[in-house]
Amino acid sequence: MASHGSSFQKVFLGAAGSSASAGVDVDAVFSIDLWDGTGRASGSRAEQTITNGIDFSTNGGMVYIKGRGTGTGNGNRGLITSTPELGVGNFLYTSQTSAKNSNQTSNTYAHTGPNQYNTDGFKLGDERDGWSAANDISTPDYVGYSFRKAPKFFDVVAYTGNGTAREIAHNLGTTVGFMTIKKTSQTGDWMSFHRSASGKWLTLNGTDAATTNVAAEVFGNDSSYIAPSSTVFSVGSETSVNASNQTYVAYLFAHNNNDGGFGPDSDADIIKCDSYTGNGNATGTVVNLGFEPQWLLVRRTDSGDAWHIVDNMRGFTADGVIASNLRPNNSDAEGSATRVKPTSTGFQLVTTDNEFNANNGTYIYVAIRRGPLAAPDDADKVFDIDAGTTINNLITTGFNVDMAIAKGRNGTSGYLGSRLTGDTKFLQPNAADADADYDGFSFDISNGFKQNQINANNITFMWKRAPSFFDVVCYTGTGSARTISHNLGVVPEMMWVKCRSAATNWGVYYGDNTDYMILSSDGAGQDSANFWNDTSPTASVFTLGSENDINKVNRNYIAYLFATAPGVSKVGSYTGNATDNHVIDCGFSSGARFVLIKKFSAAGEWFIVDTVRGIVSGADPFLELNLTRAEITNDDIVDPNSSGFALSSRADCNANNQTYIFYAIA
Repeated sequence: MASHGSSFQKVFLGAAGSSASAGVDVDAVFSIDLWDGTGRASGSRAEQTITNGIDFSTNGGMVYIKGRGTGTGNGNRGLITSTPELGVGNFLYTSQTSAKNSNQTSNTYAHTGPNQYNTDGFKLGDERDGWSAANDISTPDYVGYSFRKAPKFFDVVAYTGNGTAREIAHNLGTTVGFMTIKKTSQTGDWMSFHRSASGKWLTLNGTDAATTNVAAEVFGNDSSYIAPSSTVFSVGSETSVNASNQTYVAYLFAHNNNDGGFGPDSDADIIKCDSYTGNGNATGTVVNLGFEPQWLLVRRTDSGDAWHIVDNMRGFTADGVIASNLRPNNSDAEGSATRVKPTSTGFQLVTTDNEFNANNGTYIYVAIRRGPLAAPDDADKVFDIDAGTTINNLITTGFNVDMAIAKGRNGTSGYLGSRLTGDTKFLQPNAADADADYDGFSFDISNGFKQNQINANNITFMWKRAPSFFDVVCYTGTGSARTISHNLGVVPEMMWVKCRSAATNWGVYYGDNTDYMILSSDGAGQDSANFWNDTSPTASVFTLGSENDINKVNRNYIAYLFATAPGVSKVGSYTGNATDNHVIDCGFSSGARFVLIKKFSAAGEWFIVDTVRGIVSGADPFLELNLTRAEITNDDIVDPNSSGFALSSRADCNANNQTYIFYAIA
């Protein structure tokens, strides 16, 4: 095993900095929310508040709501409401040409859609009068997309037509990537512009190919087509966009091109509106955005095809399985299909389907970046622990869970699942097995997680992906040394890498580029340049060698990346001294609530302790991640300490002159 000198220690001391001139974070301007309808409850009002951190009352914006299932009523038509342009109780359907609807009654609870816009989300009416577009208990599954007005991201403009070609001012302040205009006072199509189909127009409610027919009368001065500028867009005399005395609303989406100005250093792009050409190959077309998307709007423009919305709350997995049939132009229920998968820097088409990847087909898209962009300052926002006592345990975390590990306290394998691989796939930290089908986890929940069947007496640990804290990356092996992009934003200090498509060992990186460990084994660290190609990871990539466990050609892999986020998490190492109260300072203020410890200079288990089961002065219940035996409750591993944790003299975790790695969360 290689020597762990100053370079090894330096890896564990790195911390992310931040700029004093921070920009807005993506999570402050966009949110994807899932909920079950509660309205039309007999004898009671059943409003529902959606809390997502979007400040509508100060800034204004749009909420787009779509029913996901086949329930009764209007839920799947696609409801758009915006404040203040449409007003509370007024809404439009994207799949229809109808004028603005008003379901505002004397009973203020019975609004269709939001009946209140808040500083941190919106409230839904109970819809007891027969409408079911957003909160009907008979249409239980909904998805809502919240767009806050913000320069270089999104804007809403209401205007009254005058029948004469003109310019309309907007506040986007940058390139308009996509725009759709709807007449609100009468019936009319959703007239839509996309920068990659300039000179043409489409209808959001239709499936016709992009056309130049009367384009100058729609987006121009009647004689010439005029693309929007950073401050105005042009409309001609076409009645769908500018009839005299008729009212309209325009929704504008920006295109960032290295000028977004978002994030801690005000240098990040969060929205791209561009195009790609299909190749008809199921392992083909790769689109580079410069970021990992959480939301895609895709439309073929050279033929008559549907619009598609894809998002990472309803699917959009590393295997390309998406809840794809969420179409703004119709009221179909969503349906699973294999079409497109996210990458760390964009997305890849994995289908020959005409609607996504026909050979030489032309497609436009709108892509929104996955957040957050800033490192967390509160561990409660990115990590949670639950000691479930019942099967089908619904856990409220306050954040969207990206990875969960559930382990039975009375002795079972550990089950590890991730949002990126979907609800039905899991790995076992204690085994070399490939991922397997199982319905034990559900990530299809906003601000929570559901542990379905694993164990009625379990402990579940849940992580959210965030810069400087935790990231997940999926990739396909090549058999040759290569780099893999990630979005951790800092140098990974520990990585767990596992083949998903075959039974192979877990490869663990822990700060030395010539060493590795095996997560499912008690073995010490071992030398092998084949794992990390003798190359340290950087803040943007990690390097793989030719080792089959992590990079065999055509096999699918997943990597979990961990780092130190000051005051939130700490990855580090220490040397044991065989004495009680050996303090490990993590830079915390209220102690660690989760600690993972592994001896790397000799054999030793992967020990887990946490405050939910007890980190106390005395015996602590602990589990071993690499084993299936029940937790041990009559031995002392660690004691509480406000700066992190303190070690007992137990040899497994504090033997004299032995070296250990640890991972702690405040």
